[in-house]
Amino acid sequence: MKDLLERIRNGEVLVADGAMGTMLMERGLKSGEPPESFNLTRHEVLEEIALLYLKAGANIIQTNTFGASPLKLSLYSLDDKTEEINKNAVLAVKKIAGNRAYVSGSCGPSGKLLKPYGDVDAEEMYNNFERQVKALIDAGVDIICIETMTDLMEATLAIKSAKSVSPSTPLIATMTFDPTPKGFYTVMGINIENAAKGLEDAGADIIGSNCGNGIENMLKIAEEFKARSNLPIIIQSNAGLPEMHGDVTVYPETPEFMAEKTKKLVSIGVSIIGGCCGTTPEHIRQIRRIVSSKH
Repeated sequence: MKDLLERIRNGEVLVADGAMGTMLMERGLKSGEPPESFNLTRHEVLEEIALLYLKAGANIIQTNTFGASPLKLSLYSLDDKTEEINKNAVLAVKKIAGNRAYVSGSCGPSGKLLKPYGDVDAEEMYNNFERQVKALIDAGVDIICIETMTDLMEATLAIKSAKSVSPSTPLIATMTFDPTPKGFYTVMGINIENAAKGLEDAGADIIGSNCGNGIENMLKIAEEFKARSNLPIIIQSNAGLPEMHGDVTVYPETPEFMAEKTKKLVSIGVSIIGGCCGTTPEHIRQIRRIVSSKH
């Protein structure tokens, strides 16, 4: 595999995969059940999802470890299985990806708040991510992805702990923003300017946004990130905002709609384009079609 950051520096646009949770729910994940429980019992499902995204043209495939930090797993009394859960997720993707795609170790929020808002201190938060990242690195991931963050301090601690475990592993860091009358802010009050500076200062190699918005808002977020930072930008938008049709959650943006908007993401200069909630292998296939046609 060629060096990820070198490919981006050379102007290549890479395609990341799409939703994990959406795919797991279609394969039997029950409401209230941790997605990471599949890593202990149903490896074949993780391999199947990885293969679908690989065939759709993804260069980067994430592990099913979004909630696999010990603090988050402790909510389900699974924190003693942190290493096993992370390792199994990595091995499932590596088995499929081989040297055809990068394996990205997903690290989502801890589910806890730092003091003074919550009861977790900085050292405990740092150690939380350090333990997860060590398990991911030991299992052989190519990338660490700190994602869907809303608290810049938590993101900073996650990035610093990851870089302490493996300084040379490329690190992606993304935050999730909501549109407000004053611009885009995370629920913890972080705007894009502060996010871009904070993530870069903490040591991230690639920064951007995932989740929380459909692709039209993500175009605006991408433009602002490009204006605020010289680092490569990653954008992974939802397939629109979820709508309830009876008791079924539906994401309204079609693969064709997202693909059409992807042209603008490429022209803005986004380096990695993928999907988040509601996106499927078909969305990624259409995004790949656009990205390939531009290069």
